[in-house]
Amino acid sequence: MLAAKGTGTTFSAISKGILNSHEIPVAPLNEQLRIVEKIETLFARLDKGEEALRDVQKLLARYRQSVLKAAVTGQLTVDWRAENAHRLEPGQDLLARILQTRRETWDGRGKYKEPTGPDTTDLPELPKGWVWTSLGALISKGPQNGLYLPQSIYGTGTPILRIDDYQVDWLRPVQELRLVAAEAEDCDKYCLRHGDFVVNRVNSVSHLGKTTLLPFEYEGAIFESNMMRFSVSDQISREYLNLYLTSDLGRKRLIKNCKHAVNQASINQGDVEATPVPLPPRLEQEEIAQRVAEESSREIAGLKTCQTELARSAALRQSILKDAFAGRLVPQDPTDEPAAALLARIKETRAAAPGGTRRRIRA
Repeated sequence: MLAAKGTGTTFSAISKGILNSHEIPVAPLNEQLRIVEKIETLFARLDKGEEALRDVQKLLARYRQSVLKAAVTGQLTVDWRAENAHRLEPGQDLLARILQTRRETWDGRGKYKEPTGPDTTDLPELPKGWVWTSLGALISKGPQNGLYLPQSIYGTGTPILRIDDYQVDWLRPVQELRLVAAEAEDCDKYCLRHGDFVVNRVNSVSHLGKTTLLPFEYEGAIFESNMMRFSVSDQISREYLNLYLTSDLGRKRLIKNCKHAVNQASINQGDVEATPVPLPPRLEQEEIAQRVAEESSREIAGLKTCQTELARSAALRQSILKDAFAGRLVPQDPTDEPAAALLARIKETRAAAPGGTRRRIRA
């Protein structure tokens, strides 16, 4: 109620006069004490419940990373791999086909160069049939840095994807993206396509390297300069690669050689291309993606339940406060000193105090 009385254009403010004239319900002093005690008791119970829900949220986040780790190290599909070994094309053969296709379809600038293999010095041993490769060997187009445009031309035009429009497990709906008046040539050059990956290349270390795989809805949007995009061979599962790059293991390898500056860090196109990637057989990639999707659906359901219960708890707090100030939270005692008498004593005390004000106190 008090906030609704605020005035101002840039920001809302409440004057001293509005504050002094604002009416509040006053209960007898003893009832006030009972109300405070009751609120503290009820809020303490809500605090414990909310703390437990936040602990569950943390556990679910850790569980997701443990599933991703098992997925991209081959642990998640140990039994499946053994049962299907007879029909799996080794990752080494798959990689050879991908590289052959790159050579045959090369349309980049200059003479074709073989992608550099990953540094396997500190990399763990992979399951039989898997192979280490570099992300550059899987990339069919890019990496490409995004477009810088001044804030003065934002407001109308083409949707633009910015670094605050996505997280590892969240993507802003395309219809909610900001618009920018980009030139047609820039729109063509920086146009996003279904299946593109975008990577945050400049940010604080905690957010550097966050990656997402774009769905078809983002066709036609462009992307800003502090990220880069690339597309990969059709011969691998984009969903599997996205799982790897969004896992703790994948992201750490992606930003391993980041460059630090004041309050931020960065990775370049070479860092992205050099990122080591564990490559399973194609059929196993698809099995991994399906199993993680099933686990993710359960995780998402658990997170939604937590969010719903936290919202209910917040609403219950407001309900408790509403009842408290309406006189419905605790029993009233007819032997309590009336609030009018309490206000009268306060008025007398203020008037008798040195330098006391004669401002009228309304009962």
